[in-house]
Amino acid sequence: MMTSACYTDSIAIVYNLLSPFSNRMILSALKTSSRPFPYITIRLISLQSTAHNMSSYTTAVSAPTIPTADTKISLGGKIDVPPLALGCWSWGDQSIWGWTPDADADAKSAFDTSIDHGITFFDTAEVYGKGESERAIARYRNARSDDEKGKLIIASKFASWPTKLWYPSSLLNALNDSLKRLEMRQLDLYQIHGPVHFTRSIETIGTLDLSAGYCLFVVCQTVLHLTPPDCSLADALADAVDAGLTRTVGVSNYSLAEVKRMHAALQKRGIQLASNQIEYSLLRRLPETSGVIKGCHELGVSVLAYSPLAMGRLTGKYSAANPPPKGRHFSNYDMTQIEPLLQAMRGIAESRGKSVSAVALNWVICKGAIPLAGAKNAKQAEQNSQAVGWRLTEEEIVELEKHSMEGSNSWYWQHA
Repeated sequence: MMTSACYTDSIAIVYNLLSPFSNRMILSALKTSSRPFPYITIRLISLQSTAHNMSSYTTAVSAPTIPTADTKISLGGKIDVPPLALGCWSWGDQSIWGWTPDADADAKSAFDTSIDHGITFFDTAEVYGKGESERAIARYRNARSDDEKGKLIIASKFASWPTKLWYPSSLLNALNDSLKRLEMRQLDLYQIHGPVHFTRSIETIGTLDLSAGYCLFVVCQTVLHLTPPDCSLADALADAVDAGLTRTVGVSNYSLAEVKRMHAALQKRGIQLASNQIEYSLLRRLPETSGVIKGCHELGVSVLAYSPLAMGRLTGKYSAANPPPKGRHFSNYDMTQIEPLLQAMRGIAESRGKSVSAVALNWVICKGAIPLAGAKNAKQAEQNSQAVGWRLTEEEIVELEKHSMEGSNSWYWQHA
């Protein structure tokens, strides 16, 4: 395991090696050198023009644009992603999604079908299936050609538990572990999974806010004589970018105030905060009504919407007579309570010739977020892909929102 001091030395070496070279000279030097460069990944795409085409947008697809798979949204000014992504939580997860080895073939078909429809953005995390989601993506990705792999956008997340507070080593070691499972040398987007770290650790070294009830650090420091972190969480993210381990960085479940703090701290390192991933759907409009989405966009931060289908409740698959399996806790409304919304969605889906899932996802896109829609098989992936190529009318949006829910936050996990 690499210590934080080693990471600092590696970053300094990267600076010393790369500063004199242009992109093309770097690529030439790396090809001819016999020395390993474990923390440097130069993509051919970085040599191309960074100018965006006419269908590229900053933070979100703006009205009245009809989003297509070819429409691109720039995250952090570094990566271009389609307006729809595939969320990979269910791949490998046994406790909530009932994953078994037999599900692997179906998951791969979801992966392949998404790509066939131009959906090339995949979001995972180190905790999904205890790393199995990342390993599954590696298997499916490695079945593709090098050219195809180069077009895929892969995002993962750091489980920022209060016990993992020795920055930068905690974060950089976790990122390297994710890269090993994904069999990649560089991520496109690396995110803080939730605001469960000590609140002041965003931009402050070794300063903790114990008002949230976190006394673990004090106990560990006193009993085990542990040292405080070497840097802030923002600096650890910046170190990951500087070391070439990820192209962009983001956060998840952050309040607007927390986003502003992380954004400002990263700006001091010359890095743009790319995204804030939050639960957002017709059953949880709080990020919209509270101003979080608008505030993120004003900072140039894109909003990624997880559980845009409310863990299956907005797919048309479930009803009061056939409720979702237990354990699907996000937007856990009784199906009878949301039947008026489902009825409105079914009406629009029928008139549009689209799936019910597509209606839910298109609404998220229209509201300025990028939905991360889960898919366990090819059929679900195809239904999700129907969310692009059209746009809800204002009248349809109003009709859906008559029956929507606002939702709520939680003090521990969901701050937005």
